[in-house]
Amino acid sequence: MVQEIFVRAFAKVNFGLNVLPKRDDGFHCIESIFQTVDLYDTLRISLLEEEKCVVECAAMELPSENTITKAYKEFNALTGNSKGVRVILEKGIPSGGGLGGGSSDAAALVRGMEMLCKVSLSQQQYDSIAEKTGSDVFFFMHCDKNGSGCALVSGRGEVVRDIKARKDLWLLMIFSKVHSSTKEAYALVDEAFFKGKKINSPDFSDYEFIYNKSIQEWTFINTFTPVIAEKYEIIRNAIGDLKKTGCRYAEMSGSGSTVFGVFTSKQQADLAYNSLAKAWCCKLVSTI
Repeated sequence: MVQEIFVRAFAKVNFGLNVLPKRDDGFHCIESIFQTVDLYDTLRISLLEEEKCVVECAAMELPSENTITKAYKEFNALTGNSKGVRVILEKGIPSGGGLGGGSSDAAALVRGMEMLCKVSLSQQQYDSIAEKTGSDVFFFMHCDKNGSGCALVSGRGEVVRDIKARKDLWLLMIFSKVHSSTKEAYALVDEAFFKGKKINSPDFSDYEFIYNKSIQEWTFINTFTPVIAEKYEIIRNAIGDLKKTGCRYAEMSGSGSTVFGVFTSKQQADLAYNSLAKAWCCKLVSTI
């Protein structure tokens, strides 16, 4: 029986992210395309005899209850597994950057547990784990066994419809030093809604069609970007510098604070990287 396994947890970006006004239950619905990119955390998962989940991460201090421990607990509840796990988490995805690192880690833990315990969960079971772990986890539970995918995502994140992924896109990511919490981002959006401020988003029914058009014709918006950029000048400057390179689409991912520009030419993306690398902490990745 295999006792140890390595699993990659890929980051996601949002192509378009329309946040709808707060619902009566206090939550927001969203409309977005999520796509994985070649930026990832690595989980080294090994089995323990005692039923517990030990997570070690040299890059950051994790709370005792986190997405990985939650996913482990729910996996055991569904499968009856009583083995414990030790997870050594190597971070490649910046924390708090709107790239879904914690959610992807949770899904990667489940994929690794399936292999170690020789079980196979249904999509309904994946969704059950996601429901108790975090909204973005739904998308990552719909990715393929390698952890890559692309989907239309709506509701609170639980409505996921897989679409064919574009593999021809290069993204230049800028990692600012801003840490914008999801709670803060939604509070700023609610304040903007209260003041009557709204930016128009394409109809969600058109998202897939727009996604497959040339980048020059993309009309996606991110509801979070104006309010976060208004508060943090560094976000405005990052988007502005990307556009100065000739980038046709530059936005923030999720609720921030990672900013990215999209290119269809590796050569153009390399030129943009070379022009910005001295001024910004940035990385060039591809869609997968």
